[in-house]
Amino acid sequence: MKLQLSKLVQDMIKKPSPIRRIMKMADRQNMLSMGVDPEKVISFGGGWVNHEAPEELRKKYIEIVSDKKKFHKSGGYSPTPGETDCREAIAYFEREIFGVKLSWNNVLIGQSSTQITHDVFITIANPGDALLLLDPTYANYYGQAVFALPSARLLVEPGHIEKPIFDANLVYLNVFNPKTWRYLEDMNETIEKFKKMMDIHKPKAVLVPSPDNPTSQIPKHEFVQALLEITKDKGAYLIIDHAYKAQYFSEEMPRYFSWSPAEHENLITLHSNSKWGRGLGRRLGWVEAHETVIDGMERTQQCSVLCPDTLHQMALTEYFNESIPNGELKRYLDKTREEYRKTAKVTLDAIDKYLGMKRLAPEGGLYIVMDVGRDGNEFTMDVLKNTGVLFVPGEGFGASLKNGVRISYGPWINNHQKIIEGIERVGKYLNCRV
Repeated sequence: MKLQLSKLVQDMIKKPSPIRRIMKMADRQNMLSMGVDPEKVISFGGGWVNHEAPEELRKKYIEIVSDKKKFHKSGGYSPTPGETDCREAIAYFEREIFGVKLSWNNVLIGQSSTQITHDVFITIANPGDALLLLDPTYANYYGQAVFALPSARLLVEPGHIEKPIFDANLVYLNVFNPKTWRYLEDMNETIEKFKKMMDIHKPKAVLVPSPDNPTSQIPKHEFVQALLEITKDKGAYLIIDHAYKAQYFSEEMPRYFSWSPAEHENLITLHSNSKWGRGLGRRLGWVEAHETVIDGMERTQQCSVLCPDTLHQMALTEYFNESIPNGELKRYLDKTREEYRKTAKVTLDAIDKYLGMKRLAPEGGLYIVMDVGRDGNEFTMDVLKNTGVLFVPGEGFGASLKNGVRISYGPWINNHQKIIEGIERVGKYLNCRV
């Protein structure tokens, strides 16, 4: 009898993340088959940061692995929700840097914010419960929701073949106008739509990234405040994904960045040091929530990662406890934030000079979404084949970005000339086609 993967996985293999799909297209062999020199490709596809991690954090790793007793300790299991001293250090970090009134028992440490998101879904919702997402939003949420809360339906194909199709009960609130290329253009109207959707679909949770991926917009305080109040009234959770929390560009930090789940029972926030600390491959994330959610997450995590990485916890704990009191961490975050703000401006200026296309000015994060005036998938392949410049099609983030692309300037923070060169290449090619 033929061995087979689960029907869920078979179905999901056919629905790859749009980001992974386009990055696969940028594979060396694929580039060569398209007649593109891989060495000359300039990629704006990767959603990753390229600044240096804190030097003092690196030294903490050196100290741990150089000390026989500490290194031995780093190989042991930690408690499932994380070491108490690391949870205390994270609460300290949130209080001192962002003004969040938080206790260690409102924190659970996991393997990454991706794993934490998956486990939060399992902890707070049942298969069949609706989840409300924004349109556009982070492309990976869809797959995470389907794997965490799968619901199956049967598609009857010609010849009466029954084929299972897996999905999640997702509903989308549109927050972007593709005609004017504006985000939350009419906030009051959007809030009214949200109220109606809550009444009709009764979602168990609403998930909002801030700063947003892919638009790099920061939803206004009044909008998020309304979401918090409405979800509380309806017995639903508001989940805020703060993956880019430290990378806001305004002089004043958004007020809701200091909200505490200890004070708002239906608020859950997702975090990691992946972006601000350049720890993308050193996987560590955490969730901040009311104690009842943390208790539930502990049971869920026992069956997913068992416990978070002990070495990363030890290094982060020591780093926070030294770098926060002496001001080193705040100086590092301020410097990094300014570097990304400048890189965003370089990218915007290049778009305006060489392309003249509508785009959103980032308010934080790593990305710019740009209106290309036609199907973003076709545009991306056309540009990649003829210029060696890689963008990510916008449609994977939501129907509202069908005619757009996402441009990531994060990888080029140390090489602004590559940003200018890439955008200029595209501009010259498009001008030649006119």
